[in-house]
Amino acid sequence: MATILAIESSCDETSAAVIQDGRMILSHIIATQIKSHMRFGGVVPEVAGRHHVEKISQVIDKAMADSGLSWNAIDAIAVTKGPGLVGSLLIGITAAKTLAFTHHKPLIGTDHIAGHIYANQLVEPFQFPLMALVVSGGHTELIYMPEDGVFEPIGETRDDAVGEAYDKVGRVLNLPYPGGKKMDELAQIGEDTYNYPRPMIAEDNFDFSFSGLKSAVINHQHNADQRGETLVQENIAASFQAAVVETLVTKTMRAIERHPVKQLVLAGGVAANSGLRQGLKDALESTHPDVKLSIPPLKLCGDNAAMIGAYADTQYRHGEFSDLMLDAIPGLDIEDSSLK
Repeated sequence: MATILAIESSCDETSAAVIQDGRMILSHIIATQIKSHMRFGGVVPEVAGRHHVEKISQVIDKAMADSGLSWNAIDAIAVTKGPGLVGSLLIGITAAKTLAFTHHKPLIGTDHIAGHIYANQLVEPFQFPLMALVVSGGHTELIYMPEDGVFEPIGETRDDAVGEAYDKVGRVLNLPYPGGKKMDELAQIGEDTYNYPRPMIAEDNFDFSFSGLKSAVINHQHNADQRGETLVQENIAASFQAAVVETLVTKTMRAIERHPVKQLVLAGGVAANSGLRQGLKDALESTHPDVKLSIPPLKLCGDNAAMIGAYADTQYRHGEFSDLMLDAIPGLDIEDSSLK
């Protein structure tokens, strides 16, 4: 049973956690930067990097203190190696390498997207084969997993990720950053009156595209502004979300039809979206009632170190370690992280 100190700094959250046996959270600390980036309407890499430098030592010290463990009880140090912002990644990696060298611990470089998927294992065990729908600000992917630690991407976005589309539409509606959460709240009280397009939904593949949908909403708002018309914000949000959810759910059900699985795992920041959660639940109940749906609690949807520790445990058991030459890989592909 391994006890792992995990560090996450891929974007705008500085986080550390102590995870035992890949499933038990002994401590979990997150220092968020949302207020700092809010005035810019998005993450500014240089600002994110400075915040990581300021917070990384405090977050790690707090995680260790909250765990009640000494360094002797830690079996390995895990850290996100990619994908993410290179400057942010390097701060976490430098801290992890320093700790691994100082305390003579094995080092594990972990894939951020794999971490998002394995956040679900902090709640309940995986049942293989499974399908993972990863939805975040930078990623929209369908990943088939025939076994533990093996990732086979079968579909991905060809342009904007779904979380990115949410935030860009939110900016047009003058919603505070990050716009996705507020859009979801507005969608709950609005109606799907504008019938926005469902991109690529009819195509016989598992890929996604949200750039056209985003542009349709933005153009709709701009044209209304030019004509002096007032659109109902709640209905824009509801119509946009209806298009997103229908697209994601339809593609996911199609993937399950072609790749029979025991479990469907929802992962990533957009996994917090209430419309998507309910849409997948309803679709599975009506078409694949034998497939178990796993959705992480809200605190494990966004970027966090607990998820990094969860997947690092699988790497630990497979003897998948890094050396002190570990470097950031901003564009890391998840198939390159499969444990062969």
